[in-house]
Amino acid sequence: MEKINVKELNDNIFDTIGKEWMLVCAGNKDKFNMMTASWGCLGWLWNKPVAVVFIRPERFTHGIIEENEFMTLSFLGHSEEARKIYNFCGSKSGRDFDKAKETGLTPVETDNGSIAFEQSRLTLECRKLYKDNMTAEKFLDKDLLQWYGAKGGFHDVYVVEITNAYTK
Repeated sequence: MEKINVKELNDNIFDTIGKEWMLVCAGNKDKFNMMTASWGCLGWLWNKPVAVVFIRPERFTHGIIEENEFMTLSFLGHSEEARKIYNFCGSKSGRDFDKAKETGLTPVETDNGSIAFEQSRLTLECRKLYKDNMTAEKFLDKDLLQWYGAKGGFHDVYVVEITNAYTK
């Protein structure tokens, strides 16, 4: 992994997050887990480069995020192999599977002790800045509630500072 300045990123974020997807990983070399996410935002807030990440509390990764200051967002690309990894990590729980072992992902430790993956074309290491809980009452557009209920609980929203960026 080669460290780059986050301001050098020139991805089309709508494509990168919405079509490519990402792995949200929390923890350290002793205990970590990752999950697939296809929702999120990147931007500029509080004079910092930030990402906004949405995680349901019932996800195994959520508990590990709560225990750690940092997390990583890893982008594997658009390959068939990447899609298999994203599908596995998005449908299986870290409570039941060692996802790195099952998918062949090679964990790599970042500068702050977070876990990234050797296969990632881009990894953003992020520090938690802010958290809020979504609730039905906060939705101004009630049609969006269709994403909840039988599909799971409301997301927690994390605003995280992008502290490091790495490319392959």
